[in-house]
Amino acid sequence: MKRWIGAASVALMVFAAMPAQAADKVALMLNWYVYGEHAPFYYGKAKGIYAAAGIDLEIQEGRGSAATTQAVAAKTADFGYVDVPTMMRAAIKGAPVIATGVLLQTSPMSAMGFADKNIRKPEDIKGKTVAITPADSMTQIWPLFLKKTGLKESDFQTVAGDGQTKLNAVINGQADLLLGYVMDQSMKIKDATGKDVYPIKFADYGINMVSSGIIANSDYVKANADLVRRFMAATTKAVEAAEKEPKAAAQSILDANPKGGKIETLTQGFELTIPLYRTSETKSKRPFQVTDQNMTDSVNLMVEYGGLDAKAKGNPKAFYTNDYLPKGDS
Repeated sequence: MKRWIGAASVALMVFAAMPAQAADKVALMLNWYVYGEHAPFYYGKAKGIYAAAGIDLEIQEGRGSAATTQAVAAKTADFGYVDVPTMMRAAIKGAPVIATGVLLQTSPMSAMGFADKNIRKPEDIKGKTVAITPADSMTQIWPLFLKKTGLKESDFQTVAGDGQTKLNAVINGQADLLLGYVMDQSMKIKDATGKDVYPIKFADYGINMVSSGIIANSDYVKANADLVRRFMAATTKAVEAAEKEPKAAAQSILDANPKGGKIETLTQGFELTIPLYRTSETKSKRPFQVTDQNMTDSVNLMVEYGGLDAKAKGNPKAFYTNDYLPKGDS
């Protein structure tokens, strides 16, 4: 009996001395400098959701969706959070990238100005000045918005500049509106001025197009199928947890990056993001489960207005997969 106890004790000591299974290191590169939309990633890391999936997550700020897509294509980042239509333009030219989950299934594109100017509908844009950034995604879709709403370019003035110049034009009164994302530029204006912004959303006028999602290198996905599944399952849980606690999720950004913004606008920006997660077709689904029709419509719009090669229409499913997402409804 004593001999058995001694053997068991040795076995336990050997087991205890064995190193724990190392977590997989994963780098997620964002589309831009951190803002409210990114809260779920930070919240998932802070709450241990990624760690529970065996993932040691590093979140990196980006410098635009095109640059992040390039980093993922080159495997200098494992995953990217980018504008999916931007990824499509790279993929059709040969970049080995694919969306493993589309989070924003309704477009955040809008024309926005200070709420106290009472510019609330397309008709109110007449006679105003709109700030744009030439060739960016919103400016490419702008002609479709004009067509859908019966506006003509002669109905208003435009001023052009880069992203910061566009913001400054509205802040300084040189423009009445700018083209921006409802949860991004609107919060930057509010941070700078303390004034509320009202967005006229493209999606409210029949422009059905996806926006941000998770992408990965196609070869990386094939070689790391289990890791991709674990990452997408953890990210799905992170989004669901953040939806329930928007302020806590926003605070997790500041806990990781104290210079990442102000808690009020980070929270508001994230709350403005949540309604974009689902369409009427996916309202009962868990995050990321985009429909084939939504992606097909998005591809068709990008071909007509967004500079996407027409051959993309032949196989919209080449740009995305739902195969690595957790199953079931929300």
